[in-house]
Amino acid sequence: MSAPAALYGSDPSLLSPLAARLLDKGVLKWAISLTASLGAILEVIDTVITNVALVDIRGNLGASLAEAGWVSTGYACANVVIIPLSAWLGFRFGKKNYFIFSLIGFTLASLLCGMAPNLGVLIFARVLQGLAGGGLLAKAQSIVFEAFSDKERALAQSIFGMGIIVGPAIGPVLGGWLTDNMGWRWIFFINLPIGILAVLMAWIFMPADDEKKLKRGGSVDWWGIGLLAVGLASFQIMLEEGQQEDWFASGLIVATAIASVIGIALFVWRELVTPHPAVDLRVLRYRSMVGGTIYSALLGIGIYGIMFAVPIFVQDYLHYTALQSGMLLVPGALVSAATMMLFGRIGGKVSPRILITIGALLTSMTGFMLHDINPSTGAAQIFWPLVIRGMGSVLIFMPLSMATLGPLAKKDIAAGSGLYSLTRQLGSSIGVALITTLLARQEAGHRAVLVERISEFRPAFVDRLQALTSHFSAQGMDATAAHDQAMKLIDRVVSGQAMLVSFSDLFIGVGALFIVSLPIILLLGGKKAGGDAKEAAAAAH
Repeated sequence: MSAPAALYGSDPSLLSPLAARLLDKGVLKWAISLTASLGAILEVIDTVITNVALVDIRGNLGASLAEAGWVSTGYACANVVIIPLSAWLGFRFGKKNYFIFSLIGFTLASLLCGMAPNLGVLIFARVLQGLAGGGLLAKAQSIVFEAFSDKERALAQSIFGMGIIVGPAIGPVLGGWLTDNMGWRWIFFINLPIGILAVLMAWIFMPADDEKKLKRGGSVDWWGIGLLAVGLASFQIMLEEGQQEDWFASGLIVATAIASVIGIALFVWRELVTPHPAVDLRVLRYRSMVGGTIYSALLGIGIYGIMFAVPIFVQDYLHYTALQSGMLLVPGALVSAATMMLFGRIGGKVSPRILITIGALLTSMTGFMLHDINPSTGAAQIFWPLVIRGMGSVLIFMPLSMATLGPLAKKDIAAGSGLYSLTRQLGSSIGVALITTLLARQEAGHRAVLVERISEFRPAFVDRLQALTSHFSAQGMDATAAHDQAMKLIDRVVSGQAMLVSFSDLFIGVGALFIVSLPIILLLGGKKAGGDAKEAAAAAH
Protein backbone atom coordinates (compact mmCIF):
# COMPACT_ATOMS: atom_id res chain seq x y z
CA MET A 1 0.00 0.00 0.00
CA SER A 2 1.34 3.45 -0.89
CA ALA A 3 1.83 6.17 1.66
CA PRO A 4 -1.33 8.07 0.65
CA ALA A 5 -3.38 4.89 0.82
CA ALA A 6 -1.91 4.05 4.20
CA LEU A 7 -2.75 7.52 5.48
CA TYR A 8 -6.21 7.96 4.01
CA GLY A 9 -7.30 4.36 4.24
CA SER A 10 -9.46 2.69 1.64
CA ASP A 11 -12.54 4.78 2.49
CA PRO A 12 -12.72 7.89 0.23
CA SER A 13 -15.15 9.46 2.69
CA LEU A 14 -12.19 10.23 4.95
CA LEU A 15 -11.21 13.00 2.52
CA SER A 16 -12.90 16.33 1.87
CA PRO A 17 -13.90 16.95 -1.79
CA LEU A 18 -11.05 19.42 -2.28
CA ALA A 19 -8.55 17.05 -0.66
CA ALA A 20 -9.73 14.21 -2.94
CA ARG A 21 -9.14 16.37 -6.02
CA LEU A 22 -5.68 17.37 -4.80
CA LEU A 23 -4.89 13.71 -4.14
CA ASP A 24 -5.73 12.85 -7.74
CA LYS A 25 -3.35 15.61 -8.88
CA GLY A 26 -0.56 14.36 -6.60
CA VAL A 27 -0.23 17.59 -4.60
CA LEU A 28 -2.24 16.78 -1.47
CA LYS A 29 0.88 15.51 0.28
CA TRP A 30 2.49 18.94 -0.09
CA ALA A 31 -0.62 20.68 1.26
CA ILE A 32 -0.57 18.39 4.31
CA SER A 33 3.17 18.98 4.75
CA LEU A 34 2.68 22.75 4.70
CA THR A 35 -0.16 22.47 7.22
CA ALA A 36 1.91 20.42 9.64
CA SER A 37 4.93 22.67 9.15
CA LEU A 38 2.94 25.79 10.06
CA GLY A 39 1.90 24.21 13.35
CA ALA A 40 5.40 23.02 14.20
CA ILE A 41 7.07 26.32 13.32
CA LEU A 42 4.56 28.21 15.49
CA GLU A 43 5.56 26.10 18.48
CA VAL A 44 9.30 26.21 17.83
CA ILE A 45 9.44 29.98 17.36
CA ASP A 46 7.32 30.65 20.45
CA THR A 47 9.75 28.61 22.54
CA VAL A 48 12.39 31.33 22.11
CA ILE A 49 10.59 34.45 20.89
CA THR A 50 9.67 35.68 24.39
CA ASN A 51 13.25 35.72 25.66
CA VAL A 52 14.11 38.99 23.93
CA ALA A 53 10.91 40.66 25.22
CA LEU A 54 11.19 39.83 28.93
CA VAL A 55 12.65 43.23 29.81
CA ASP A 56 9.72 45.02 28.13
CA ILE A 57 7.19 42.62 29.67
CA ARG A 58 8.70 43.22 33.10
CA GLY A 59 8.50 47.00 32.73
CA ASN A 60 5.01 47.03 31.25
CA LEU A 61 3.45 44.69 33.82
CA GLY A 62 5.43 45.96 36.81
CA ALA A 63 7.20 42.69 37.60
CA SER A 64 10.72 41.79 38.66
CA LEU A 65 13.00 39.98 36.25
CA ALA A 66 12.64 36.79 38.33
CA GLU A 67 8.84 37.02 38.13
CA ALA A 68 8.92 37.75 34.40
CA GLY A 69 11.13 34.68 33.92
CA TRP A 70 8.10 32.52 34.70
CA VAL A 71 6.72 33.52 31.30
CA SER A 72 9.34 31.18 29.82
CA THR A 73 9.41 28.70 32.72
CA GLY A 74 5.65 28.07 32.65
CA TYR A 75 5.72 27.38 28.91
CA ALA A 76 8.69 25.01 29.23
CA CYS A 77 7.11 23.07 32.11
CA ALA A 78 3.84 22.54 30.24
CA ASN A 79 5.68 21.62 27.06
CA VAL A 80 7.87 19.01 28.68
CA VAL A 81 4.89 17.36 30.40
CA ILE A 82 2.73 16.99 27.28
CA ILE A 83 5.39 15.68 24.85
CA PRO A 84 5.56 12.09 26.22
CA LEU A 85 1.74 11.96 26.39
CA SER A 86 1.26 12.98 22.76
CA ALA A 87 1.37 9.41 21.39
CA TRP A 88 -1.35 8.25 23.78
CA LEU A 89 -3.52 11.34 23.08
CA GLY A 90 -3.21 10.79 19.33
CA PHE A 91 -4.19 7.13 19.61
CA ARG A 92 -7.14 7.89 21.87
CA PHE A 93 -8.66 10.94 20.16
CA GLY A 94 -7.33 10.70 16.62
CA LYS A 95 -4.38 12.34 14.93
CA LYS A 96 -6.40 14.97 13.05
CA ASN A 97 -8.67 15.72 16.01
CA TYR A 98 -5.73 16.14 18.38
CA PHE A 99 -3.70 18.24 15.93
CA ILE A 100 -6.60 20.62 15.24
CA PHE A 101 -7.41 20.82 18.96
CA SER A 102 -3.77 21.72 19.64
CA LEU A 103 -3.80 24.40 16.92
CA ILE A 104 -6.99 25.97 18.25
CA GLY A 105 -5.72 25.83 21.82
CA PHE A 106 -2.38 27.37 20.86
CA THR A 107 -4.05 30.18 18.89
CA LEU A 108 -6.52 31.04 21.64
CA ALA A 109 -3.76 30.91 24.26
CA SER A 110 -1.70 33.29 22.10
CA LEU A 111 -4.62 35.71 22.02
CA LEU A 112 -4.93 35.50 25.80
CA CYS A 113 -1.17 36.11 26.17
CA GLY A 114 -1.38 39.24 24.05
CA MET A 115 -4.38 40.57 25.99
CA ALA A 116 -3.05 39.65 29.45
CA PRO A 117 -3.73 42.53 31.88
CA ASN A 118 -1.20 41.33 34.44
CA LEU A 119 1.66 38.89 34.88
CA GLY A 120 -0.47 36.17 36.50
CA VAL A 121 -2.79 35.94 33.51
CA LEU A 122 0.19 35.97 31.13
CA ILE A 123 1.88 33.07 32.92
CA PHE A 124 -1.39 31.09 32.98
CA ALA A 125 -1.86 31.71 29.26
CA ARG A 126 1.72 30.62 28.56
CA VAL A 127 1.09 27.34 30.41
CA LEU A 128 -1.96 26.74 28.19
CA GLN A 129 0.14 27.65 25.15
CA GLY A 130 2.82 25.16 26.20
CA LEU A 131 0.30 22.35 26.68
CA ALA A 132 -1.12 22.93 23.21
CA GLY A 133 2.31 23.48 21.66
CA GLY A 134 3.60 20.12 22.87
CA GLY A 135 0.90 18.44 20.79
CA LEU A 136 1.82 20.41 17.69
CA LEU A 137 5.46 19.53 18.01
CA ALA A 138 4.92 15.82 18.53
CA LYS A 139 2.34 15.23 15.80
CA ALA A 140 3.49 17.44 12.93
CA GLN A 141 6.48 15.27 12.01
CA SER A 142 4.54 12.01 11.88
CA ILE A 143 1.83 13.70 9.76
CA VAL A 144 4.44 14.71 7.20
CA PHE A 145 6.04 11.28 7.36
CA GLU A 146 2.83 9.43 6.55
CA ALA A 147 1.87 11.68 3.65
CA PHE A 148 4.80 10.64 1.44
CA SER A 149 5.94 7.43 -0.19
CA ASP A 150 9.10 5.62 0.91
CA LYS A 151 11.23 7.20 -1.81
CA GLU A 152 10.07 10.74 -1.02
CA ARG A 153 10.24 10.68 2.76
CA ALA A 154 13.88 11.65 3.17
CA LEU A 155 13.37 14.75 1.01
CA ALA A 156 10.06 15.60 2.69
CA GLN A 157 11.56 15.28 6.15
CA SER A 158 14.49 17.44 5.12
CA ILE A 159 12.21 20.21 3.85
CA PHE A 160 10.12 20.00 7.01
CA GLY A 161 13.25 19.99 9.15
CA MET A 162 14.46 23.23 7.56
CA GLY A 163 11.69 25.11 9.34
CA ILE A 164 12.41 23.37 12.63
CA ILE A 165 16.12 24.21 12.44
CA VAL A 166 15.69 27.79 11.17
CA GLY A 167 12.85 28.55 13.63
CA PRO A 168 15.03 29.04 16.74
CA ALA A 169 17.15 31.55 14.81
CA ILE A 170 14.15 33.43 13.41
CA GLY A 171 12.48 33.65 16.83
CA PRO A 172 14.87 36.13 18.48
CA VAL A 173 15.09 38.26 15.31
CA LEU A 174 11.32 38.40 14.86
CA GLY A 175 10.76 38.92 18.58
CA GLY A 176 13.28 41.74 18.74
CA TRP A 177 11.80 43.52 15.72
CA LEU A 178 8.19 43.20 16.92
CA THR A 179 9.08 44.32 20.45
CA ASP A 180 11.06 47.34 19.25
CA ASN A 181 8.52 48.48 16.64
CA MET A 182 5.08 47.29 17.74
CA GLY A 183 5.30 46.31 21.41
CA TRP A 184 5.76 42.97 23.18
CA ARG A 185 2.11 41.94 22.85
CA TRP A 186 2.60 41.50 19.10
CA ILE A 187 4.95 38.57 19.61
CA PHE A 188 1.74 36.72 20.55
CA PHE A 189 -0.74 38.45 18.22
CA ILE A 190 1.43 37.48 15.22
CA ASN A 191 0.37 33.86 15.87
CA LEU A 192 -3.34 34.55 15.27
CA PRO A 193 -3.50 34.74 11.43
CA ILE A 194 -1.02 31.86 11.07
CA GLY A 195 -2.89 29.74 13.59
CA ILE A 196 -6.29 30.37 11.97
CA LEU A 197 -4.85 29.55 8.54
CA ALA A 198 -3.32 26.33 9.86
CA VAL A 199 -6.64 25.27 11.46
CA LEU A 200 -8.51 25.80 8.18
CA MET A 201 -5.86 23.94 6.18
CA ALA A 202 -5.85 21.02 8.63
CA TRP A 203 -9.64 20.83 8.51
CA ILE A 204 -9.67 20.79 4.70
CA PHE A 205 -6.57 18.82 3.73
CA MET A 206 -6.00 16.25 6.47
CA PRO A 207 -8.01 13.02 6.26
CA ALA A 208 -10.61 12.38 8.92
CA ASP A 209 -9.67 9.95 11.68
CA ASP A 210 -10.89 6.41 11.17
CA GLU A 211 -13.11 5.83 14.20
CA LYS A 212 -12.52 2.07 13.97
CA LYS A 213 -8.79 2.52 14.64
CA LEU A 214 -9.02 4.83 17.64
CA LYS A 215 -8.07 3.25 20.96
CA ARG A 216 -10.83 4.67 23.12
CA GLY A 217 -11.36 1.53 25.12
CA GLY A 218 -9.60 0.68 28.36
CA SER A 219 -8.93 2.78 31.40
CA VAL A 220 -7.07 6.07 31.43
CA ASP A 221 -3.79 6.05 33.35
CA TRP A 222 -4.62 9.12 35.42
CA TRP A 223 -2.10 8.19 38.10
CA GLY A 224 0.66 7.98 35.52
CA ILE A 225 -0.33 11.32 33.97
CA GLY A 226 -0.47 12.99 37.37
CA LEU A 227 2.88 11.62 38.54
CA LEU A 228 4.48 12.60 35.24
CA ALA A 229 3.16 16.15 35.56
CA VAL A 230 4.39 16.49 39.15
CA GLY A 231 7.80 14.95 38.49
CA LEU A 232 8.69 16.72 35.26
CA ALA A 233 7.18 20.09 36.16
CA SER A 234 9.06 20.09 39.50
CA PHE A 235 12.28 19.09 37.76
CA GLN A 236 11.85 21.83 35.15
CA ILE A 237 11.19 24.48 37.81
CA MET A 238 14.27 23.36 39.74
CA LEU A 239 16.42 23.73 36.61
CA GLU A 240 14.93 27.07 35.56
CA GLU A 241 15.13 28.72 38.97
CA GLY A 242 18.11 26.94 40.55
CA GLN A 243 20.89 29.41 39.84
CA GLN A 244 18.75 32.43 40.63
CA GLU A 245 17.66 30.90 43.95
CA ASP A 246 21.20 29.77 44.86
CA TRP A 247 20.23 26.14 44.35
CA PHE A 248 19.79 24.07 47.52
CA ALA A 249 20.14 27.06 49.79
CA SER A 250 16.57 27.81 48.72
CA GLY A 251 13.52 26.09 50.20
CA LEU A 252 11.80 26.23 46.80
CA ILE A 253 14.62 24.34 45.08
CA VAL A 254 14.79 21.71 47.86
CA ALA A 255 11.02 21.19 47.66
CA THR A 256 11.00 20.89 43.84
CA ALA A 257 14.00 18.52 43.92
CA ILE A 258 12.24 16.21 46.39
CA ALA A 259 8.97 16.40 44.42
CA SER A 260 10.76 15.61 41.14
CA VAL A 261 12.62 12.59 42.54
CA ILE A 262 9.52 11.12 44.19
CA GLY A 263 7.24 11.96 41.26
CA ILE A 264 9.53 10.51 38.58
CA ALA A 265 10.35 7.38 40.63
CA LEU A 266 6.66 6.64 41.26
CA PHE A 267 5.86 7.40 37.63
CA VAL A 268 8.44 4.87 36.39
CA TRP A 269 7.08 2.23 38.78
CA ARG A 270 3.50 2.96 37.75
CA GLU A 271 4.19 2.78 34.01
CA LEU A 272 5.99 -0.56 34.36
CA VAL A 273 3.18 -2.28 36.29
CA THR A 274 0.03 -0.87 34.66
CA PRO A 275 -1.33 -2.72 31.58
CA HIS A 276 -2.27 0.52 29.79
CA PRO A 277 0.51 3.05 30.54
CA ALA A 278 0.25 6.68 29.46
CA VAL A 279 3.96 6.47 28.46
CA ASP A 280 5.27 3.04 27.51
CA LEU A 281 8.73 2.84 29.13
CA ARG A 282 9.11 -0.75 27.97
CA VAL A 283 10.61 0.57 24.73
CA LEU A 284 13.85 0.95 26.67
CA ARG A 285 14.36 -2.78 26.18
CA TYR A 286 15.85 -1.83 22.81
CA ARG A 287 19.59 -1.12 23.02
CA SER A 288 19.34 1.65 20.42
CA MET A 289 16.61 3.32 22.46
CA VAL A 290 18.83 3.45 25.54
CA GLY A 291 21.79 4.85 23.58
CA GLY A 292 19.58 7.28 21.66
CA THR A 293 17.88 8.77 24.71
CA ILE A 294 21.23 9.23 26.48
CA TYR A 295 22.81 10.84 23.43
CA SER A 296 19.68 12.92 22.85
CA ALA A 297 20.04 14.41 26.32
CA LEU A 298 23.74 15.13 25.74
CA LEU A 299 22.84 16.68 22.41
CA GLY A 300 20.39 19.01 24.11
CA ILE A 301 23.04 20.01 26.66
CA GLY A 302 25.76 20.64 24.07
CA ILE A 303 24.10 22.09 21.00
CA TYR A 304 21.41 24.10 22.75
CA GLY A 305 24.04 25.10 25.28
CA ILE A 306 26.07 26.81 22.56
CA MET A 307 22.96 28.52 21.18
CA PHE A 308 22.11 29.76 24.67
CA ALA A 309 25.63 30.92 25.55
CA VAL A 310 26.57 32.78 22.36
CA PRO A 311 23.77 35.40 22.55
CA ILE A 312 24.59 35.98 26.23
CA PHE A 313 28.26 36.49 25.37
CA VAL A 314 27.68 38.94 22.52
CA GLN A 315 25.09 40.92 24.50
CA ASP A 316 26.98 41.05 27.82
CA TYR A 317 30.55 41.33 26.53
CA LEU A 318 30.26 42.76 23.01
CA HIS A 319 27.16 44.83 23.94
CA TYR A 320 25.01 43.67 21.03
CA THR A 321 21.30 44.41 21.06
CA ALA A 322 18.82 41.51 21.11
CA LEU A 323 18.11 42.03 17.42
CA GLN A 324 21.82 42.07 16.53
CA SER A 325 22.48 38.88 18.48
CA GLY A 326 19.54 37.23 16.72
CA MET A 327 20.90 38.24 13.32
CA LEU A 328 24.23 36.67 14.25
CA LEU A 329 22.50 33.27 14.37
CA VAL A 330 20.88 33.54 10.94
CA PRO A 331 23.85 32.42 8.74
CA GLY A 332 24.26 29.25 10.79
CA ALA A 333 20.53 28.57 10.45
CA LEU A 334 20.73 28.98 6.67
CA VAL A 335 23.64 26.54 6.54
CA SER A 336 21.53 24.13 8.59
CA ALA A 337 18.77 24.42 5.99
CA ALA A 338 21.21 23.73 3.15
CA THR A 339 22.67 20.74 5.01
CA MET A 340 19.15 19.46 5.58
CA MET A 341 18.61 19.38 1.83
CA LEU A 342 21.90 17.53 1.41
CA PHE A 343 20.78 15.00 3.99
CA GLY A 344 17.66 14.39 1.92
CA ARG A 345 19.94 13.05 -0.80
CA ILE A 346 22.50 11.10 1.21
CA GLY A 347 20.44 10.05 4.23
CA GLY A 348 19.45 6.73 2.65
CA LYS A 349 22.96 5.91 1.45
CA VAL A 350 25.18 6.46 4.50
CA SER A 351 25.04 4.76 7.91
CA PRO A 352 23.50 7.04 10.57
CA ARG A 353 26.42 6.23 12.88
CA ILE A 354 28.87 7.72 10.39
CA LEU A 355 26.81 10.89 9.94
CA ILE A 356 26.34 11.31 13.70
CA THR A 357 30.08 10.91 14.27
CA ILE A 358 30.87 13.56 11.64
CA GLY A 359 28.27 15.88 13.18
CA ALA A 360 29.67 15.33 16.68
CA LEU A 361 33.21 16.13 15.51
CA LEU A 362 32.03 19.30 13.76
CA THR A 363 30.13 20.41 16.88
CA SER A 364 33.18 19.67 19.00
CA MET A 365 35.23 21.80 16.61
CA THR A 366 32.75 24.63 17.19
CA GLY A 367 33.40 24.53 20.93
CA PHE A 368 37.19 24.49 20.49
CA MET A 369 37.07 27.38 17.98
CA LEU A 370 34.95 29.50 20.34
CA HIS A 371 37.39 28.65 23.13
CA ASP A 372 39.85 31.08 21.52
CA ILE A 373 37.68 34.15 22.23
CA ASN A 374 39.62 37.19 23.46
CA PRO A 375 39.01 40.93 24.00
CA SER A 376 39.33 41.59 20.26
CA THR A 377 36.79 38.91 19.28
CA GLY A 378 34.00 40.24 17.10
CA ALA A 379 31.21 38.97 14.86
CA ALA A 380 33.69 37.84 12.19
CA GLN A 381 35.39 35.45 14.63
CA ILE A 382 32.04 33.99 15.75
CA PHE A 383 30.65 33.59 12.22
CA TRP A 384 32.51 30.43 11.18
CA PRO A 385 32.03 28.48 14.43
CA LEU A 386 28.27 29.06 14.19
CA VAL A 387 28.25 28.02 10.53
CA ILE A 388 30.08 24.79 11.39
CA ARG A 389 27.73 24.25 14.32
CA GLY A 390 24.75 24.63 11.96
CA MET A 391 26.11 21.92 9.69
CA GLY A 392 27.04 19.60 12.54
CA SER A 393 23.68 19.87 14.29
CA VAL A 394 21.80 18.61 11.23
CA LEU A 395 24.21 15.70 10.78
CA ILE A 396 23.33 14.67 14.33
CA PHE A 397 19.62 15.49 14.56
CA MET A 398 18.23 13.64 11.56
CA PRO A 399 20.36 10.45 11.65
CA LEU A 400 20.03 10.15 15.43
CA SER A 401 16.27 9.70 15.27
CA MET A 402 16.67 7.05 12.57
CA ALA A 403 19.43 5.21 14.44
CA THR A 404 17.47 5.36 17.70
CA LEU A 405 14.03 4.35 16.47
CA GLY A 406 14.89 2.35 13.36
CA PRO A 407 15.35 -0.97 15.22
CA LEU A 408 12.00 -0.61 17.03
CA ALA A 409 8.92 -2.54 16.01
CA LYS A 410 6.32 -0.36 14.33
CA LYS A 411 3.94 -0.66 17.27
CA ASP A 412 6.62 0.82 19.58
CA ILE A 413 7.67 3.79 17.44
CA ALA A 414 5.04 6.25 18.71
CA ALA A 415 5.97 5.59 22.36
CA GLY A 416 9.67 5.61 21.53
CA SER A 417 9.48 8.90 19.67
CA GLY A 418 7.73 10.62 22.58
CA LEU A 419 10.36 9.41 25.04
CA TYR A 420 13.16 10.36 22.64
CA SER A 421 11.79 13.90 22.19
CA LEU A 422 11.36 14.24 25.94
CA THR A 423 15.01 13.45 26.68
CA ARG A 424 16.22 16.08 24.24
CA GLN A 425 13.88 18.66 25.74
CA LEU A 426 15.13 17.80 29.20
CA GLY A 427 18.71 17.85 27.93
CA SER A 428 18.31 21.40 26.69
CA SER A 429 16.81 22.45 30.06
CA ILE A 430 19.64 20.76 31.94
CA GLY A 431 22.12 22.42 29.58
CA VAL A 432 20.74 25.89 30.24
CA ALA A 433 20.81 25.29 34.01
CA LEU A 434 24.37 23.94 33.89
CA ILE A 435 25.55 26.82 31.73
CA THR A 436 24.07 29.56 33.91
CA THR A 437 25.55 27.91 37.00
CA LEU A 438 28.93 27.27 35.39
CA LEU A 439 29.21 30.80 34.02
CA ALA A 440 28.31 32.38 37.34
CA ARG A 441 30.67 30.25 39.41
CA GLN A 442 33.55 30.24 36.96
CA GLU A 443 33.29 34.01 36.61
CA ALA A 444 33.39 34.43 40.39
CA GLY A 445 36.37 32.08 40.66
CA HIS A 446 38.35 33.77 37.87
CA ARG A 447 37.53 37.18 39.28
CA ALA A 448 38.88 36.15 42.69
CA VAL A 449 42.14 35.02 41.07
CA LEU A 450 42.48 38.25 39.08
CA VAL A 451 41.70 40.44 42.10
CA GLU A 452 44.57 38.80 43.98
CA ARG A 453 46.90 40.21 41.35
CA ILE A 454 45.71 43.77 41.92
CA SER A 455 48.25 44.95 44.45
CA GLU A 456 50.39 48.00 45.02
CA PHE A 457 53.35 45.64 44.97
CA ARG A 458 52.76 44.80 41.29
CA PRO A 459 54.40 47.41 39.02
CA ALA A 460 52.01 46.72 36.13
CA PHE A 461 48.98 47.55 38.27
CA VAL A 462 50.62 50.65 39.78
CA ASP A 463 51.55 51.97 36.33
CA ARG A 464 48.04 51.36 34.99
CA LEU A 465 46.40 53.02 37.98
CA GLN A 466 48.63 56.06 37.73
CA ALA A 467 48.01 56.40 34.01
CA LEU A 468 44.23 56.21 34.43
CA THR A 469 44.26 58.59 37.40
CA SER A 470 46.26 61.11 35.38
CA HIS A 471 43.79 60.72 32.50
CA PHE A 472 40.78 61.50 34.68
CA SER A 473 42.64 64.33 36.45
CA ALA A 474 43.29 65.90 33.05
CA GLN A 475 39.50 65.94 32.53
CA GLY A 476 39.06 68.18 35.57
CA MET A 477 38.49 65.70 38.40
CA ASP A 478 40.14 66.19 41.78
CA ALA A 479 42.73 63.63 42.92
CA THR A 480 40.30 61.55 45.00
CA ALA A 481 37.59 61.40 42.32
CA ALA A 482 40.16 60.59 39.62
CA HIS A 483 41.57 57.74 41.72
CA ASP A 484 38.08 56.33 42.44
CA GLN A 485 37.12 56.50 38.75
CA ALA A 486 40.36 54.74 37.78
CA MET A 487 39.66 51.93 40.26
CA LYS A 488 36.11 51.54 38.94
CA LEU A 489 37.42 51.24 35.40
CA ILE A 490 39.97 48.63 36.46
CA ASP A 491 37.21 46.75 38.27
CA ARG A 492 35.13 46.67 35.06
CA VAL A 493 38.15 45.38 33.14
CA VAL A 494 38.70 42.63 35.71
CA SER A 495 35.01 41.64 35.57
CA GLY A 496 35.13 41.57 31.78
CA GLN A 497 38.22 39.37 31.77
CA ALA A 498 36.65 37.00 34.30
CA MET A 499 33.54 36.75 32.12
CA LEU A 500 35.66 36.13 29.02
CA VAL A 501 37.61 33.29 30.63
CA SER A 502 34.43 31.70 32.01
CA PHE A 503 32.90 31.60 28.52
CA SER A 504 36.14 30.12 27.22
CA ASP A 505 35.89 27.36 29.85
CA LEU A 506 32.31 26.70 28.84
CA PHE A 507 33.02 26.36 25.13
CA ILE A 508 35.94 24.00 25.61
CA GLY A 509 33.75 21.94 27.94
CA VAL A 510 31.13 21.58 25.19
CA GLY A 511 33.83 20.55 22.72
CA ALA A 512 35.13 17.91 25.12
CA LEU A 513 31.60 16.62 25.81
CA PHE A 514 31.08 15.62 22.19
CA ILE A 515 34.45 13.86 22.08
CA VAL A 516 34.03 11.77 25.24
CA SER A 517 30.43 10.81 24.31
CA LEU A 518 31.38 9.27 20.94
CA PRO A 519 31.34 5.65 22.30
CA ILE A 520 27.58 6.01 22.97
CA ILE A 521 27.06 6.03 19.19
CA LEU A 522 27.99 2.33 19.14
CA LEU A 523 24.72 1.56 20.96
CA LEU A 524 22.68 3.03 18.13
CA GLY A 525 21.19 1.16 15.20
CA GLY A 526 23.48 1.03 12.20
CA LYS A 527 20.84 0.81 9.48
CA LYS A 528 20.69 3.21 6.59
CA ALA A 529 17.47 5.16 6.13
CA GLY A 530 15.61 2.29 4.55
CA GLY A 531 13.07 -0.27 5.73
CA ASP A 532 11.97 0.16 9.31
CA ALA A 533 14.57 2.83 9.95
CA LYS A 534 12.50 5.28 7.97
CA GLU A 535 9.84 5.09 10.65
CA ALA A 536 12.28 6.99 12.87
CA ALA A 537 11.50 10.16 10.98
CA ALA A 538 8.44 10.46 13.22
CA ALA A 539 10.74 11.97 15.83
CA ALA A 540 13.16 13.82 13.58
CA HIS A 541 12.40 17.14 15.24
